[in-house]
Amino acid sequence: MSKGDGNGASGAGRGKKKRAPSKNAGRAAQRRLRFAALDLGTNNCRLLIAAPQGRELRIVDAFSRIVRLGEGVSTNGVLSQTAMDRAVDALKVCARKMTQRGVTHQRCIATQACRSAENGAAFLARVKSETGLRFDVITPEEEARLAVAGCEDLIDAKAGAALIFDIGGGSTELSWMKRNGDGGYDLAAWTSIPFGVVSLAEKYDGRQLTEDAYQSAVDEVRAALVAFGDPAGLADIFSAGEAHFLGTSGTVTSIAGVHLKLPRYRRDKVDGLWLTTDEASAVTKRLSAMSLAERADEPCIGPERADLVVCGCAILDALTRQWPVTRIRVADRGLREGLLADLARQARKERRRKRRRKA
Repeated sequence: MSKGDGNGASGAGRGKKKRAPSKNAGRAAQRRLRFAALDLGTNNCRLLIAAPQGRELRIVDAFSRIVRLGEGVSTNGVLSQTAMDRAVDALKVCARKMTQRGVTHQRCIATQACRSAENGAAFLARVKSETGLRFDVITPEEEARLAVAGCEDLIDAKAGAALIFDIGGGSTELSWMKRNGDGGYDLAAWTSIPFGVVSLAEKYDGRQLTEDAYQSAVDEVRAALVAFGDPAGLADIFSAGEAHFLGTSGTVTSIAGVHLKLPRYRRDKVDGLWLTTDEASAVTKRLSAMSLAERADEPCIGPERADLVVCGCAILDALTRQWPVTRIRVADRGLREGLLADLARQARKERRRKRRRKA
């Protein structure tokens, strides 16, 4: 702002320049920022807390717990008391972590289980009362958008197209990305199909999935894909071998961990890994042949996912049959990272508005 800004001000301060905020002050303000992304899904409760570090975000805390909130919803239409209790216990941990880390910006989202359950709204009112956390029940469209925002940087820059899939507990979000003229990728089409690892495991008995039941699950998922069709006209790019999959779900990260024979799950080994579809298929066959106890002993699966993982494999199998690819890239990132990116943009806009008001 220039001297004497025309408002006729008088007094000792007249004619003096306002001091611009120092770079150090800006950095200090940035250091105080803490972003929290909390995703309450059909199967998992997952939290990420991050702080800005230059133009990047640094993860300062994380939490993940399998709560199976959607257990029984596909058959009963309501969240069970035990499932809600498990989820509330996990969310109390999240609320404590957010307080301890001094979170300044947060967004808590709920997905398919709360969307479809008759008592979803009542449950979230209980969550607000007991934890102070306010949840948004997001649409399948926003769920797909956030998943894309969190992992699209892993798309092969030379590919003509990619299919980003997020296999959840109660639904699977699919986003078809097409290469544009600027060397980037645009969202060409998206859909949400009502099949997830929990709902399929309940229908087909994931504890001891027979070959016939596995094939029935694949056929049911594929029928939904056939019904959606090819609205973006990308089938030829896939058939020509110029596209790949990008998976951002627990199913594909588990497959990657088993493929690598990791003695314990390691994000640094899994995130960004390329798998061939033959390699993924080999893991599927191996897991399908195991007993429930043997799958539970796999360090990258464990007892909490032992009855779910083969149903996730069935969804992936249906995808590869309908949309042929030879490569799958694994992303241990997605929806929560998309939320964090949104929060960081929001914080930058707030800072710009404050600067304008001070000017």
